[in-house]
Amino acid sequence: AAFELPPNHSLWERLQEQGLASEEEALVLRRLLTADGRSRAFVNDQPVSVGLLRSLGEQLVEVQGQFAQHGLLDANTHRQLLDAFGDLREMATKVERAWQEWSEARAARARALAELERARHEEDFLRHALGELEKLDPREGEEEELAQERSLLMNAERLREALNQAAEEIAGEEGGAAAALARAQRALERVAQRAGQHIEPLLATLERAAAEVAEADAQLAALAADLELDPSRLEMVEERYFALKELARKHGCDVSELPALRDSFRARLAALDSGEEHLKLLQEKADEARKRYLEEARRLSELRIASARRMESAVQEELPPLRLDKARFFCRVEELAEEEWGPRGINRVAFEVATNPGTPSGSLAKVASGGELSRLLLALKVVLVAASPVTTLIFDEVDAGVGGATAAAVGERLARLADHLQVLVVTHSPQVAALGNYHWQVSKLEKQGVTLTRLRRLDAEARREEVARMLSGAEITDEARAAADRLMAKA
Repeated sequence: AAFELPPNHSLWERLQEQGLASEEEALVLRRLLTADGRSRAFVNDQPVSVGLLRSLGEQLVEVQGQFAQHGLLDANTHRQLLDAFGDLREMATKVERAWQEWSEARAARARALAELERARHEEDFLRHALGELEKLDPREGEEEELAQERSLLMNAERLREALNQAAEEIAGEEGGAAAALARAQRALERVAQRAGQHIEPLLATLERAAAEVAEADAQLAALAADLELDPSRLEMVEERYFALKELARKHGCDVSELPALRDSFRARLAALDSGEEHLKLLQEKADEARKRYLEEARRLSELRIASARRMESAVQEELPPLRLDKARFFCRVEELAEEEWGPRGINRVAFEVATNPGTPSGSLAKVASGGELSRLLLALKVVLVAASPVTTLIFDEVDAGVGGATAAAVGERLARLADHLQVLVVTHSPQVAALGNYHWQVSKLEKQGVTLTRLRRLDAEARREEVARMLSGAEITDEARAAADRLMAKA
């Protein structure tokens, strides 16, 4: 089945979400049934599930008949149809946004309340844990500093020995390296004037070397002095180092994460202290969001009630010509309890009918008989033609059990629908058949023991004969042909 959809059809968005939209403004639904019973479905030549194919088809084609009515009989669609009839979709969108804002405000308050309850439950633990952290007061990078100092202190004796040995080597005999460098400088200075510029770079190098030796000697002395620490320092460093390690193990984190953990505990306790105030603020926001939602929803409710009255009046006008002059159509708009409110507003909408005076109204399917229901749904379709998303309507013997003026009224309404939608009609009524733009004849024949269905499109002359046959029966008379001409000319 190939459908030409208008650019604003609601299905385009869904097709794009599914990656099924084609560049042309056309939609091709295809189903392949194989001899072994398997089935495959395609949308625009892309494989899809049969369920998706059916879902798309239900939004494109609607079947109305005595035993197979869909769409209007589903009470879940009535609110949407009423909104479309009353041109209320923009207002309904505002209500949906207000509902979303209220829902988000309620969710934020619920999260804050849960966090507050959790904090209350953990308050004793948080205060004890924060007390331990604040007492120990861990600093950023402290673990690495302590590890380095601990290593240094643990090896202090060996380091002192190495430093002393190095100092002794530099001092040496007869003044050590510094004195030797000084003697070398003096020896070269005595011959410097005779050697010209060749000695100057060497003297500069010796001078730098003497300075470096003096610096090394000073550093050795300073480092040796630093190692002359309080013997209890190692114990103090190790005590703090392992205290940090133990606290980190207790909280299941690294030592480096302790400062952030302390800040987190402080924040959670602060939130507990100010939680009630924050909760009160969130409740005020939720109450304000509820107020806005209710204002928009009640405004929409008022518009729905007014639209329902107009719909009732419009449908009621269609009923007498369809031999339903005793029937009464109602579009019920009821306010829901608060727990049933939702993004579509605060109303339940239901189409009901009373087929006889004094009888209570009820749902369409339960109250109306097969023939009445078909004609009632036709009247509804005429009134709601602009509200429905379907592009094709199929009516299966909607005119069953009626004739004459009533059949003509049915045909006239089908023709009005066809001004807006594609309408396929299965009919035995000549008054209805004469109004169609095209006419196919469906017949059955038996061939080699197999019953076959034959479908034939009729040209103008064949169509005249078929309408005449429908009027007169098996024998087509001139009077029947003349009556067929009048019907088709009127159409």
